[in-house]
Amino acid sequence: MTNQAFHLLQYHQKLDRRLHAEMKRRWPDLVAIMRLKKLKLSVKDNLARLAVHPAAQTAL
Repeated sequence: MTNQAFHLLQYHQKLDRRLHAEMKRRWPDLVAIMRLKKLKLSVKDNLARLAVHPAAQTAL
């Protein structure tokens, strides 16, 4: 696993924790939830891109 992939994975896990914490609130902020989900998806896409094209890590 490359250093960049490792950091992306850590960031994805952090976003996941923040998303779950927001969803557990009595009145969750729906805009924040949508933003966190989009960020998580973006990170996941970047991880998938790194898995398919490891040489592309310098382009990100």
